[in-house]
Amino acid sequence: MSLAVAVAVALFVGVLAYALFGGADFGSGFFDLTAGSAEEGAELRLLIDHSIGPVWEANHVWLIYVLVMWWTGFPETFAATTTTLILPLALALLGIVLRGASFAFRKYSGSLAQARIFGAVFAGSSLITPFFLGAVAGAVASGRVPAEGNGPVLDSWLHPTSLFGGVIAVGACIFLAGTFLTADAQRSGHEALAERLRVKTLGVGIVTGGIVFAALVPIRHDAPTLSDRLLGVATPLIVVSGIAGAATLLLLWRRRHAVARVAAAVSVAAVILGWGVAQYPWMLVDQVTIEDAAGARSTLIGLLIVVALAGVIVLPSLAYLFWLTQTEEWSRDDEHDSTSPRPSGGSATI
Repeated sequence: MSLAVAVAVALFVGVLAYALFGGADFGSGFFDLTAGSAEEGAELRLLIDHSIGPVWEANHVWLIYVLVMWWTGFPETFAATTTTLILPLALALLGIVLRGASFAFRKYSGSLAQARIFGAVFAGSSLITPFFLGAVAGAVASGRVPAEGNGPVLDSWLHPTSLFGGVIAVGACIFLAGTFLTADAQRSGHEALAERLRVKTLGVGIVTGGIVFAALVPIRHDAPTLSDRLLGVATPLIVVSGIAGAATLLLLWRRRHAVARVAAAVSVAAVILGWGVAQYPWMLVDQVTIEDAAGARSTLIGLLIVVALAGVIVLPSLAYLFWLTQTEEWSRDDEHDSTSPRPSGGSATI
């Protein structure tokens, strides 16, 4: 494996991690939005706050990692992408900022009306961010980002591959979030809430799975290079995704919520890996290969050293944080009755 490919793989690992961990956080916005009124949704919104509160900022480490690896290791393709896709990237960034601000402000709202506003902003921005990030991925994968940059501001991402990419990204995030939240609700003793979440997640999973496979038809004509490899070398991963997705639905149906989380993560990861395998060896499909896009050899070596150091320094802390949030002690709230509504519309300070 060449240095350039090794750095590209390390970058893609960050994309995968952000999609899984950050995606599960983004998807919680859908359940917040559909939780109901202040009283009806108090229990679910408290669960969402309790589940993502300790980790939502930590998950953005992966986004920073991806951006730094990309602009340092493959600077010209980064410039080409950001100049061509400035609009969806800016909207995704706006969503990230609004989501974080509203998530924090809702906890300290002075009235129920304020809490509802911040809650709506949190939910809406949680959904638009993965949509526009998925649209960006679709634009790159369909070969609509020219090597020299400054491509069409709208036509570069307003096409079937990008739009399906955005919808699939949103659906995958909601599916992950629903599976994780269902398990969290069951573990914390909220059986009725777990049952409601289970039903919603089953519906989302069926719809998202249908969209993933239906998208192969328009992508076939809209992005032939990508679709040829999706239906070729990447086919085993698509099959794995389908099997894992079906297994997740079966496990949810049988109320095996803890195991369903693993199957859901495998299903989403397989789709993303399939996209990565299908795009190889291109950095910008039909424009620039990974080898041609790579920066100086010394830069690539330095990046791999940094990745190794980060693996030793950062990963253990993140692993411990996620482990801590999954313990029984963390899941149960001994100080407050989580079923009672809050003045802030169901949120509680963590």
